[in-house]
Amino acid sequence: MYQFPIGVMLESFRLPFREAVEKAASLGGSGLQIYMTQPGETYFQDLDGAKCKMLLDIIKSNGLKVSAICGDFGKGFGNPELNPALIENSKRIMDLAKYFEADIVTTHIGTVPEDKQDPVYEIMQNACGGLGEYADSIGSSFAVETGPETAAVLGEFLDSLGSKKGMAVNLDPANLKMVKNDDPVQAVHVLKDYIVHTHAKDGLRFDDPSMAKPYREVALGTGHVDFPAYLKALDETGYRGFLTIEREVGEDPGKDIAEAVRYLKQVMAEN
Repeated sequence: MYQFPIGVMLESFRLPFREAVEKAASLGGSGLQIYMTQPGETYFQDLDGAKCKMLLDIIKSNGLKVSAICGDFGKGFGNPELNPALIENSKRIMDLAKYFEADIVTTHIGTVPEDKQDPVYEIMQNACGGLGEYADSIGSSFAVETGPETAAVLGEFLDSLGSKKGMAVNLDPANLKMVKNDDPVQAVHVLKDYIVHTHAKDGLRFDDPSMAKPYREVALGTGHVDFPAYLKALDETGYRGFLTIEREVGEDPGKDIAEAVRYLKQVMAEN
């Protein structure tokens, strides 16, 4: 039997901060991932040390910890004109994450080109290389969420940066399966040296080239991600971090998250 701590993406509840924290605790989670790039109670531009401490006190009083901070601005790092501001804001979020006692900041970096001669490849290398160096310098990890490219392409890109632990991976198995039809179990082995955080999310991939979006997120355990095999692979590679539940759709996310917690505990208990 193996055991991973279970976290919840706070924003998945679509509730005010305190209510969402209390809900996560009531469902049996032990951690939270929190967005800092969306206007609201945790928006990075409105945070200082005192406010971070106040929010962390609410989290701790409910018996939870912060599994990771989401610092995704939704723009990636492929545009050299936008990168200076995005890089500085990303560094600020890494700094703010420390007030939440969190050493992991997750993001999407954009789609890594398969062709290394593509000019965007070097642009992304420069941006991510610098962010990795900064993360290394403060003892943090800037974790790339999987999905836009295959695990093999992402792994080669990360290898090219030479970061000690600063550039890492937030492995989302549903994104890999839905967007690239990549095998999440194999991805664990390909990216094992970089994985510091994971999402527990599921989805369906449709083999219909006529569909504009040939995939759909579904409740955990009802999609194409083989979670027993996925969790086994994480255990085999030595991962001991969070499985953080993310639910981006659905009419009753609280119910879906409660069922996801139950499902993950069941899978872990049976293996």
